[in-house]
Amino acid sequence: MDKIDLLIEKAVSDMKLRNFSHKTILNYKYNIKKFLSFLQDNYLKIEESSVKRYFLSLSSKYDINTIKQIRASVIYFLKINNILLDLNVFPPSKRKKLLPKVVSREEIREMIKRTRSLKHKLIIILIYSSGLRVSEIVNLNRKDVDVVNDKILIRQGKGRKDRYTILSSKAKKLLAEYLLSCNFKSDYLFEGRNGKYSVKSIQEIVNKSSAYHVTPHMLRHSFATHLLEDGISVRYIQKLLGHSKLETTSIYTHVASKDFLKVKSPFD
Repeated sequence: MDKIDLLIEKAVSDMKLRNFSHKTILNYKYNIKKFLSFLQDNYLKIEESSVKRYFLSLSSKYDINTIKQIRASVIYFLKINNILLDLNVFPPSKRKKLLPKVVSREEIREMIKRTRSLKHKLIIILIYSSGLRVSEIVNLNRKDVDVVNDKILIRQGKGRKDRYTILSSKAKKLLAEYLLSCNFKSDYLFEGRNGKYSVKSIQEIVNKSSAYHVTPHMLRHSFATHLLEDGISVRYIQKLLGHSKLETTSIYTHVASKDFLKVKSPFD
């Protein structure tokens, strides 16, 4: 194992001790390895000029959100190795504020109609009707779906937090039909050929059901937006989505149409 591999393993061990998520560890590991490879033999003596050159080389290849992630990875690596640099050498980490893409209620109904598989139909319905992340639907256990109290327990969602979200009463009939039709080999609600479904499989199921490109996260955006349009408090929606900050949930006020329809022009 060479010096670069040892440095990367040191970073991975540190991240595990700090309880970083598996996905974050993989992303940071990849970004740190790319950074050290760029430096080549100069990784033994990292200077501000070389860091600046690295980020200049990235500016034409990646968008600001990707560069923000790379920036966080490199700063983390430098910090655990006690390498102190002026943070001005890094590009600003301001994220683009893009409005969430929302699917209309009519199109979601059409997506469900187009889907023949009972399992796939239920996957689409639960993502939309409960506001689930794709990682949450693949990890959902049958025992965490409470049909008596119309709620779903999401274990260790983003930020490693448990939360409850709602279970649609309309989804329960289809859920009962699905449960009776399956021979389960694990505790997962949705099983693939080799255990639980993969994230990629869920993405394909959702996209194939639509007349245009739709992602599972767009269904989650639609859940929040449609609740807001129906008069549900943004703070309640925040809890259902598992957002730690209210400002994250508040972005849906920019795409919800109900309040805009109530506003009259001063000219009128």
